[in-house]
Amino acid sequence: MRLRIAAFFLVPLLALAAAPAPAPGAAPGPGGPAAELSTVDAAILGVIEGVTEFLPISSTGHLIVATRFLGLESEVPLKDAAGQPLWHKPPSPKHPEGIPLTLKLAADTYNVVLQFGAIAAVALLYWTPLWSMARGLFGLDPAGRRLLVHVMIAFLPAAVVGFLAHDWIDRHLFSVGAVIVAQVAGAGLMFYAEAWRRRRLAAAPAAATDAPMTAKSALLIGGLQCVAMWPGTSRSMMTIVGGYFAGLNPRRAAEFSFLLGFVTLSAASCYKALKSGGAVIQVFGWSHALLGGAVAAVTAAVCVRFLVHWLTRHGLAVFAWYRLALAAVLGVVFYL
Repeated sequence: MRLRIAAFFLVPLLALAAAPAPAPGAAPGPGGPAAELSTVDAAILGVIEGVTEFLPISSTGHLIVATRFLGLESEVPLKDAAGQPLWHKPPSPKHPEGIPLTLKLAADTYNVVLQFGAIAAVALLYWTPLWSMARGLFGLDPAGRRLLVHVMIAFLPAAVVGFLAHDWIDRHLFSVGAVIVAQVAGAGLMFYAEAWRRRRLAAAPAAATDAPMTAKSALLIGGLQCVAMWPGTSRSMMTIVGGYFAGLNPRRAAEFSFLLGFVTLSAASCYKALKSGGAVIQVFGWSHALLGGAVAAVTAAVCVRFLVHWLTRHGLAVFAWYRLALAAVLGVVFYL
């Protein structure tokens, strides 16, 4: 089963990623790339997504910064080989002037679509509980049904808030400054949560070892996940901290975060792909988009295993210190 899941997600990605890319500077043919994304850039973004998606340090924040460093922020309208404008949304009664296709729009969408790689990693590593949830959906696995109900309760707040606030967040919060603020605030929350967990464990070791997941616990975790829509906060961090406050031990908090992430990232990536995914293919072409996803899958799988191992032994503090260091570096580089 595990090998079939891996093949399902990764073999098509790797095969298509090997397709030849257009030569640098070549004019795009019909349906071909309108701008160059190098193989190195695609791999860098894939590694960043894979490493940061499940570590509590914010994949979105890192990708915003990486996009800026790689020079993928141009908002100059793109044109095809014949000099005609490329449209993200052509002129219409709703958009009389249309929304031109830009490098930045395509790069921002590319960074979201990369999450399919992280989704593949969770599907590979946690296929047993996912299969149990699927069986529970049809009444064949009571434990899987309970887990599915809890995951869906935790998912719903972000689904509602994300649907309503998606466009506003894209317009106002995708900036380095917003990432710095979120990195610092998140570090403070992680220090507090880790100290709270250790005090609770010291006061009542038996009671604090772990607690059963309830609908109330799932709703708490789901509510905190909404905060992670601020770029730089980290969905993983907020859901793991929520698991702490719900009484879960670090391993269970992380693993519930991964399963919730599977559902949340699947929904967000599909929504973004349906809404703007054509921009990625039109601007960058298929091969590099698929390469980035494959790289993200491999690196995310490694980091998921690392995070469970680390949290069980050491907790969240090291990631909080990393966030503070990153915020300081970004402040110096971009604002001093």
